[in-house]
Amino acid sequence: MSTGGSVSRRPRRQIRRNTMNKTELIAAIAEKAEISRKDAEKALKAFTDVVAEELVKGEKVQLVGFGTFEVSERGEREGRNPKSGEPMVIAASKSPKFKAGKALKDLVNA
Repeated sequence: MSTGGSVSRRPRRQIRRNTMNKTELIAAIAEKAEISRKDAEKALKAFTDVVAEELVKGEKVQLVGFGTFEVSERGEREGRNPKSGEPMVIAASKSPKFKAGKALKDLVNA
């Protein structure tokens, strides 16, 4: 018996309802550090800029207990064109990664 449509075998993505956005993060930083939202926004921007600049230079940013930001490199490899099945070369690429530190993992799992 057919339902008349195609059936997707992949599970649907779950919508995360407990996600803090940038505005909420800035407000939380301002409250925790007892600084203005404007200063918290400047501090967050400076932090993200410095981390990004270091990653572009190929450096790691390690915050002991919190985690490490680093660049993961994936080499050039052979793949196939999904439409034609023809072999093709997939270019090498870099991707930023974050690895949580032990203290952060322990805190999350407490």
